[in-house]
Amino acid sequence: MVRSIAVFVGCCLLIAIPSAQSKPLKAPDVLVGAAEGDWPLFRGDALQTGVARTTLPDKLEIRWKVNLKKGIESTAAIVKDTVYIGCYDEHLHALDLKTGAQKWKIKLGPIKAPPSVYDGKVFVGDEDGMFYCVDAAKGAKLWDFEANAEITGGANFAGDNVIFGSQDASLYCLSIKTGKLVWKVKTEGPIYGSVAVANGATFVAGCDSHLHIIDVAKGAELAKVELSGQTLSTTAVLGDKVYVGNNNSDVQGIDLKKKSILWTYTPKRAQPFYSSPAITDQYVVAGSRDRHLHAVDRVKGTRVWSFDADEIVDSSPVIVGTRVYVGSSGGTLYVVDLTKGKEVQSLDLGGRITASPAVAHGCLVIGTTDGLLYCLGKKD
Repeated sequence: MVRSIAVFVGCCLLIAIPSAQSKPLKAPDVLVGAAEGDWPLFRGDALQTGVARTTLPDKLEIRWKVNLKKGIESTAAIVKDTVYIGCYDEHLHALDLKTGAQKWKIKLGPIKAPPSVYDGKVFVGDEDGMFYCVDAAKGAKLWDFEANAEITGGANFAGDNVIFGSQDASLYCLSIKTGKLVWKVKTEGPIYGSVAVANGATFVAGCDSHLHIIDVAKGAELAKVELSGQTLSTTAVLGDKVYVGNNNSDVQGIDLKKKSILWTYTPKRAQPFYSSPAITDQYVVAGSRDRHLHAVDRVKGTRVWSFDADEIVDSSPVIVGTRVYVGSSGGTLYVVDLTKGKEVQSLDLGGRITASPAVAHGCLVIGTTDGLLYCLGKKD
């Protein structure tokens, strides 16, 4: 097993699209084994929208804080009363959502990828290129699978299969039950982002700056769409449109019916978008390395507002009602008004924040690179 070196020179994104008949996309209400209001995947739902189906208090307070001792870049998953989080201490942790008390931990490997929870199982990859399936209740390993390079994106699910990407330039589809390979698609560059799945298809974009439409049942390419650049982020899907930021300093909207670019938004100070967008009917919101959080009109692709953060924003924003929650590399968690782009609250969490918020059941969970895991909400 060879640990790869992450070089940000080429990457892949994975998103869901409609079938050849261009049926409108619709994310399932909940994944198998999850409850309404859970956060089982990197961006909360199967289409990676970054929108929470819960509420948060007007003012966030620290409910609990746990020191995992090593850096946290993994984004948590929250299902029912349990928080699942990977850490550079080489463990996958399960913590009680209410108290932060440890339920179990299992040593796997250095984990940057967000865990995904499905049907009583936790799926996560590590930087040694191993992908694991763990019993969500007991913390026992059920199976593992070896890729040829590190895994930094989260998994998603299609029927009885789990799909994830690796920096060995491959998209893998495995049997959930056995961990055996169902199919593998090679790309022209490493895959960094998480996977979204709907209506039997997914996209892969490689170093050729194209979105490749892949049939999830067969692993066969159906079509492709040219982009303005490579990407490290995860795409978001709403209806028959797709939204993604890239290393060419653009956020792009893509029409899946026409298989063409709708619009391209480029900020004045051009810097890459590593942050994955959150989307509503009106807005596309993403952080940039230009130290701003940007809101773009979802239909027109024009600037609505830009919020000035204290440092670069690689963390991916989460929308809860009329507010946006995002971390910065300066260690600040920001709460920003969605319509005005004005700061509502900020909290200094200490270490750099490259992980993204996970929001469920009235709580926001996020970690820092100094190893602190926070649960914020309303104190009991």
